[in-house]
Amino acid sequence: MVVITFTGRRSGQTFSTPVFYRRRGDHVTIAVALADQKSWWRNFEGDGGPISLNLRGTERSGLAKATRDANGRATVNVDLGPA
Repeated sequence: MVVITFTGRRSGQTFSTPVFYRRRGDHVTIAVALADQKSWWRNFEGDGGPISLNLRGTERSGLAKATRDANGRATVNVDLGPA
């Protein structure tokens, strides 16, 4: 699990939420469970947006982009910046 922090596009408020993730190098994949019942991931649709992740006690920043497949599953892909 990792805690992600981001700013809401419409509200401008900062939000933090725990999510499950997979990491390969500087790429993190977050599969959004029950995507239709959650809205946080929609902040990263289109061109995406900035995100912070607390990975094992280290704060990392990156660009997150959300996609949805033909079956409605949502995924947020994060490309981390330099450590």
